Amino acid sequence: MSDDDLPPETKLTRSKRAWASSNKFITGTTARPESERLPPGQHIVRDWPVLDLGKQPDVSRERWKLRIGGLVDRPQTLDWAAFMALPQTQARSDIHCVTTWSRYDNDWTGVATRDLLDLVGPRDEASHLMLHGYDGYTTNVPLADFAAPEAIIVHSWQGAPLSREHGGPVRLVIPHLYFWKSAKWLGGIDFLGADKPGFWEVNGYHMRGDPWAEERYS
Repeated sequence: MSDDDLPPETKLTRSKRAWASSNKFITGTTARPESERLPPGQHIVRDWPVLDLGKQPDVSRERWKLRIGGLVDRPQTLDWAAFMALPQTQARSDIHCVTTWSRYDNDWTGVATRDLLDLVGPRDEASHLMLHGYDGYTTNVPLADFAAPEAIIVHSWQGAPLSREHGGPVRLVIPHLYFWKSAKWLGGIDFLGADKPGFWEVNGYHMRGDPWAEERYS
């Protein structure tokens, strides 16, 4: 990825870097998803707020591709037809944004990450992934979190195609992590042998992002 592809510096970037420096929104409490549905410091919203880095790439289904490489036995580049030919899964989950909003009962359709892992065959030394968005965004995810039963690469939300503003045509959803880990406009996945920070992680955000442990910042 060239420097021209990197997300631009924005007011949001500067603000969230300041939040990380000041530990904004941290309550100091802990909870577990098995016992409490709403993580500490979160509040419920009914709409779905739109957050991005100032760029919403317009990627048609005809042009979209998902490149998967790194420490895998069977690297892939999936076009739309190949992606839709994979087993399709429907799932319902909550989403939790690091900016303190949560939205319950989101219905998704897409490819379960476990089916994608079966396709590419991660090598034994693979421990983490770097996710790449068409907007130049990157974020890191432990392989164990990517492989969680509820994790899904989605193309539809609430029975309709995923809109551009929310990361369509395809985004990742890992509901047990803060939503910045669920990369929008997903276009690339690299399997790595060690952890490496992505965009927000470089800017002071936590390397994992467990909402119930309030892993908002590093």
